[in-house]
Amino acid sequence: MPKRSAADVAESRAEVVRAAVDLASVVGLEGITIGRLADELAMSKSGLIGRFGDKESMQRAVLAAAIERFTTEVWLPASSAPAGRPRLEAIVDAWIGHLRSGVFPGGCFVTTASVEYDARPGPLHDDVAAAVRRWLAVLEHEARAAAQAGDLPDDRDPADVAFELHSLASGGSVAARVLDDPAALERTRLAMLRAIGR
Repeated sequence: MPKRSAADVAESRAEVVRAAVDLASVVGLEGITIGRLADELAMSKSGLIGRFGDKESMQRAVLAAAIERFTTEVWLPASSAPAGRPRLEAIVDAWIGHLRSGVFPGGCFVTTASVEYDARPGPLHDDVAAAVRRWLAVLEHEARAAAQAGDLPDDRDPADVAFELHSLASGGSVAARVLDDPAALERTRLAMLRAIGR
């Protein structure tokens, strides 16, 4: 049997990770065991273990891929907007669009992972915390740029703006799904715009 090229193996692994991200957004990272994912993909357990090594390595790869998907959907489109309030507004619009479009079948991946690992020490907790800290730092940086441009009210602390935007998006995602509230994301969008002084 001919050996598969490194590119084929990498693409196969990427396909597995994409499917695992969608599954984990619904069942949580703890719900994606090697056995369950092998069943979902009609693969052998040994084939999955060969791609990841163990369950934790697979979970960490899935989390990293989910964060990359969020970055591609939310940050990259917004990053081309002019710095200041226009970029903050672009972030809000892209973020709400991301939540509306169902990029993750189970809703906001990082919100789900944050709840899942908030009281579980270990590498996955640390990975989730690091991802949230990075995003809060981006939001704070953009809010600071808006404040320096005079686009935010004088009483708005950039760290508070970042915290509020993150909290509102997380809460809005939960309300839209748990309460099946069709107006939740629009209310969230308006609250986020108020948080940036519009």
